[in-house]
Amino acid sequence: MKFTLGLAMNPLDQLTELARTAEEYGFSSIALPDSIFYSEQVSGSYPYTPDGRRFWDEQTPWADPLIAAGAMGAATERIRFYTQVLKLNPRNPVLLAKQVGTVASMTGNRFGLGIGLGWTPEESEWCGAAFDHRGKRADETVEILRLILGGGMVSYHGEFYAFDKLRMSPAPAEPVPIYVGGHSEAGLRRAARIGNGWTSAMMKFDELRDVITKLHTLRAEYGRADEEFEIQAVCVDRVGLDGYRQQADIGVTDAIVVPWLFYGAGFDADIQSKKDGIKRFADEVMTRM
Repeated sequence: MKFTLGLAMNPLDQLTELARTAEEYGFSSIALPDSIFYSEQVSGSYPYTPDGRRFWDEQTPWADPLIAAGAMGAATERIRFYTQVLKLNPRNPVLLAKQVGTVASMTGNRFGLGIGLGWTPEESEWCGAAFDHRGKRADETVEILRLILGGGMVSYHGEFYAFDKLRMSPAPAEPVPIYVGGHSEAGLRRAARIGNGWTSAMMKFDELRDVITKLHTLRAEYGRADEEFEIQAVCVDRVGLDGYRQQADIGVTDAIVVPWLFYGAGFDADIQSKKDGIKRFADEVMTRM
C-alpha cells in the first residue's frame, strides 16, 4: 500500500517544504484539496459532516491545487501530486484541460486529477456555471479532458459543452489518471465506469469496506474488473500500523494521511512540528508495512 500526504488547510508558505520532506521519507504522493472561496452563507449542506456544517472558516488557507502542484513539482523530483478533489462544475472544461496539461507536462507526468461535482451552488453560480445536471456535466468534462489531453486536432459537441476543431500543445507525454470522488450511488458508478480510481472523503472503516465491495461489483458490471484501479482512502478509525494493514487487507491501495495530527500538532502548527510528524510516521508505520 502507498501513502499520500494530505495537505488540506496548511499555510501556503509551508507547502513546498512539506512536499520535499514527504518525498525524502518515502511518501508516494501529495493530495491537494480544492476550495475556491468561502461564502458567508451557503444554500447547500456539506455532505461529509454529520450536521452538514463546514469545518473550516473564512480565514482557513486554501491554495489553488493546480498552481500548488506546479510549485511543489518544481521543488521535488519524484513525488506525485493529485487533487483530492477538484470541483469540476465551476470550471470550464476547455480551460481546465489547458491547466491540467500544463501541470502534467511541467511536473514530468507526476500529476493525477481527482474530481468531484462541487456541493455548493454558490461556488458554481458565482463562477458563471449552472448548478443543475452536475453529473451529466461532469461526464462530458471528463470526455473533453481525455480528448484534448490525448493530443491532436479534436472537436466535441455534447449536450452542455461544444467546440470545433482545436489542438492544445504540448499534450502530456502520458495519460493523466482521473480519480473520481463521491460516496453516493451515482458517484460510485461514475468511478467504476470512467475512473482510473476512486477517492474518499473521511470515512469509517466499516463504511469504507462496504464501498470497496460495491466498487468491485460495479466495475465487474461495467466490464472493468481486470483494469488497474486505485482506492485512495481517508479512514478515520483504523490508523497506526495495524490499522493500515487492515485497510490494505480490504483493498485500499493508497492511504491519505496527515501525520502530525497523530502526534498532537494541528493544521496551524509550525513547519518543524509537521516535518517531525512526517518522519515519525514514516519510521513507525511506512517502513514496517
